Formats: sequence, structure tokens, C-alpha cells
Amino acid sequence: MNPQFKKGVIEMCVLKMISRKDMYGFEVIETISKEIDVNENTIYPILRRLTKAEYFDTYKETMSIGAPRKYYKINDEGMAQLKVYESEFGKFIKSVYRILGGNEE
Repeated sequence: MNPQFKKGVIEMCVLKMISRKDMYGFEVIETISKEIDVNENTIYPILRRLTKAEYFDTYKETMSIGAPRKYYKINDEGMAQLKVYESEFGKFIKSVYRILGGNEE
């Protein structure tokens, strides 16, 4: 897939996934990579940026083996931003579909 197609969409996907349940970084990568070709060099900068934008709260959970995991939890600002992204994306997709010859109204 063309990298430019997915570049702007992955951030919205990360917000959406974490809105469904709290997740740690590698879990986000594993889940998204089942559908979209991504790696840690794509996802971790997005997680840092969204946390810095105060869309996520973070907490650590101790594991029985290994280092504690840092979990991301979407907050109210993150949910509001996700709704904006979803609305804008829906309008964008409909416009692209019309341009490409579809009948989407």
C-alpha cells in the first residue's frame, strides 16, 4: 500500500483502538499490523505525540516476568479528538469516492 495513503490514518486508528481498551505499545503494533503494514518506528512516535498532546493518560503495570508495561488510556480530550477525526475522515472518504466515480451522496 502507498505509504502516503496510510500516513494520516494510522493516528486515528491508534486513538480508536485505545478507545476500545487500554493497550501497551507492542500490543498496539501487533493489533494494527494484522491489517496495516506498520512497525515500532511508526507507532511509538505516534503514541508519544498523542500522549504529549494529552489525548492519553499512561500508567505502568508490573509483569511477573520482565519490565513493567506502560499502558495508554484514552481520556476525554482524546475521545473528542477521535470524534473529530472520524467525522473529517468520513467526509473525506465520501468525497474521494465521488471523485473516483462512485455514487456516494
